[in-house]
Amino acid sequence: MNLPENKPDNPNFSSGPCAKRPGWSIKNLEMALLGRSHRSSEAKDKLKDVIFKSKSILNLPEDYLVGIMPASDTGALESAMWSLLGLKGVDILAWENFGEDWVLDVVDELKIEDKNLYVAPYGELPDLNKINFSRDVIFTWNGTTSGVKVPNANWIPENREGLTICDATSAVFAMNIDYNKCDVITWSWQKVLGGEAAHGMIALSPRAIERLQNFKPKWPIPKIFRMASNKKIIEGIFEGSTINTPSMLCVEDAIDALKWAESIGGLKELIKRSEESFKHIESWINQNNYFEFLSKHPETRSNTSITFKIKEDWFVDIEEKKQRVIMKEILSLLSIEKVAYDINGYPKAPPSFRVWGGGTIEPDNIKKLLPWIDWAYYQIRLKYA
Repeated sequence: MNLPENKPDNPNFSSGPCAKRPGWSIKNLEMALLGRSHRSSEAKDKLKDVIFKSKSILNLPEDYLVGIMPASDTGALESAMWSLLGLKGVDILAWENFGEDWVLDVVDELKIEDKNLYVAPYGELPDLNKINFSRDVIFTWNGTTSGVKVPNANWIPENREGLTICDATSAVFAMNIDYNKCDVITWSWQKVLGGEAAHGMIALSPRAIERLQNFKPKWPIPKIFRMASNKKIIEGIFEGSTINTPSMLCVEDAIDALKWAESIGGLKELIKRSEESFKHIESWINQNNYFEFLSKHPETRSNTSITFKIKEDWFVDIEEKKQRVIMKEILSLLSIEKVAYDINGYPKAPPSFRVWGGGTIEPDNIKKLLPWIDWAYYQIRLKYA
């Protein structure tokens, strides 16, 4: 098989750190307030701008509070768990690595006794019909490491008694999310907008705010997770006064990405770009007979962390350790050719490819990538099959 003629203009298809927006340059960050206190009025205005633009582009409900938290999406989600859980029993859904991390927090760290765990293997979802919404519920909207997302929010009732806590970091800005069904939504600057790491975002519904103001957990809450003091919201978190010092360079980068999102048409266009990238891969898989999606169900296939695997018998019938060696060789060819970096599946997932398809990826680059995967696969297949 001959080398394909065209290479992607940008070989960065990693799902974290994700590709910068098209046209990005370090010169775009020249307005960063370097060397200034993040508590100065000018710096706080920058942080407020991130909050305002995020809420506006996502079309979050007006009565939701949006704030900036330390430690990326992980810190934002853990702040929600440590600050809000304990009043009710909790149902936790996990079908990939990060969901399993939230299980560990509840079981091993917070030691909540009244808990139900709904765990599914990579490629599957737990049975959403079993979830009890009289309790608090924790779930990821999109499984970053499995390429499996919830199909919609129809399984979440409007009249729920408990809070729904949603890790949406690889879903926001790329998927239609019914935010009214989520009492807590967390994400990071890093994922779908290709921002730099360090800080995360959190959105709280009025029901979550009420919980913060009327309930205090029995466990001590670390400072970086603390959103309330003496049952009063720490308002500064939602007004640009972060709990710990943010990088103003990262803040400027987040603003740049949000401005770009506004300039191309906002959320609608971001979702359209991501879905177009997914359709390129879906069409390609449907036309070949050697790859298949990790998820067997079309309605749960992620359009951001697009995950697929080799299905031919020569590969499936060998031990997993050998499969991983073969995958490494295929991916090495793509890296050497400067076609695609870091599109290997998550280490704990089955041997697979994972191609990021968020809005900062040009769909045409996905289209150019696919013949190269064909080429690399055939080179290694000739060696082993």
